[in-house]
Amino acid sequence: MFRSINHRPRTRLRALAASTILHILVFVAVGSSPASEALDADSPEKPNIVFLLIDDMGWPDVACYGHPFHETPHIDRLCAQGMKFTDFYAATPVCSSTRATIQSGQYAARVGITDFIPGHWRPFEKLVVPPIENALPESIKTPGDALKTAGYVTGYFGKWHLGPDATHGPHVRGYDVTARTIGKGFHAWRKRKGPGPKRIDLLTDQTIWFIEQNKGQPFFVTLSHHAVHIPLEATPEAIDKYQKKPKPAAGVNHPVYAAMIEDLDRSIGSIMTKLDELGLAKKTLVVFTSDNGGLRKIYTDLGEVVSTNAPLRDEKGTIYEGGIRVPMIVRWPGVIEAGTVCGEPTTTADLLPTFCQAAGADLPNQPIDGTSMVPLLVDSDADLDREAIYFHYPHYHHSRPAGAIRAGDWKLVEFFDDAPLELYNLKDDIGEKTNLAGKMPDKSKQLQQMLAKWRESVGARMPTSNPKHDPDQAHQWWNRRTNEPLDLEAMAERYRSRTPKKRSEEK
Repeated sequence: MFRSINHRPRTRLRALAASTILHILVFVAVGSSPASEALDADSPEKPNIVFLLIDDMGWPDVACYGHPFHETPHIDRLCAQGMKFTDFYAATPVCSSTRATIQSGQYAARVGITDFIPGHWRPFEKLVVPPIENALPESIKTPGDALKTAGYVTGYFGKWHLGPDATHGPHVRGYDVTARTIGKGFHAWRKRKGPGPKRIDLLTDQTIWFIEQNKGQPFFVTLSHHAVHIPLEATPEAIDKYQKKPKPAAGVNHPVYAAMIEDLDRSIGSIMTKLDELGLAKKTLVVFTSDNGGLRKIYTDLGEVVSTNAPLRDEKGTIYEGGIRVPMIVRWPGVIEAGTVCGEPTTTADLLPTFCQAAGADLPNQPIDGTSMVPLLVDSDADLDREAIYFHYPHYHHSRPAGAIRAGDWKLVEFFDDAPLELYNLKDDIGEKTNLAGKMPDKSKQLQQMLAKWRESVGARMPTSNPKHDPDQAHQWWNRRTNEPLDLEAMAERYRSRTPKKRSEEK
């Protein structure tokens, strides 16, 4: 069984949270637990839920996770007031497939979206990668659907990437208010302010407007930022600050990347301040995480190095820890003890059942692979009592098609091109440096069999041998739309960091 880690005594939590939990967990409509069965409640109050989803933020990118160069005071305050998860995983190493797990409560392999939409293409590699769905299947019910049914007003602002926005966007997937439906009142309120780098300011204002307009009723809002995805963009003032700031001896410490993270942190601070101003902070559950691990360098291997996930291995597009382990912070006053730490392995597929249990909403009538994390929020020493969590990424990106399983401290990586198995003990080897598969063949075989059985159970699509395999051309990336090789130099230029001029320099 997985065990969580907490570095503070539990007695204060039980005294602090008892009365509030009485008014919350009674809403549990997704199955009983020892925690909920022990509670007897009167007229509970539903918490508001604010979900902050960052694009490509790596596990060590924020100061409270140990970054020595980036400054994130607002995220750090959120962490100090809530619970920090050390072993939280994006269910896949890229955006669309992870977002599919968030919206469905299912593993991406079950949904059929195992890569970003539309995916990369290497036509002469050893393997032909499986097809993916190009939109979230219409049969899937989202957290927006579930919470709206439970009496919440729902909002979604920012990146979706689960099909064309016009026909498959969040406005037709259970979310009442989106950029398409926000109305003229918002634009009059915001006046002529610019969107800001990576549209951070615009998305933040949309979220604040939504909160203000719905402060008198339970609300669930997702703010899905485009930051910190490349190309790097940030305010001139923040860039100037980090260009002048002394760099640590180790690491990448890119000044524009650091500036973009600070701009993002400022956004989160604005939302927390608004909750305080409206008197909503004490009855609002705030969740902060990322859709996949941090990017080191564009997958074509051209262009600049923007970050590192050290001490984790590798980056976005791989199923090593750097590609899938991400920051996760949850604040829920009166339920979560401030400053707690949880080491239970959890995943983005767990978010939908967590939102449902917190809100007292019924789970959608569809297979649910995730497990509610509410027991961990109540007590970080709790145990979710599951054998393992699984990863399936049968595509070429920063690595080769592969799958993985984490069971307790053990992680097995299986590449689908017949490369040797890799086995790591993450408790002793967080950087996945020592492959123990040769020394522990029985453990490797056991985990490989569990992984194969899971793939069969969810109907995972697998790559096949490529009859057109050509070792001399295998490295080529092609465009699925034009059926031609990609212009790699043009891509490198497209993703080059953007350093805007200061206002005083624009004349």
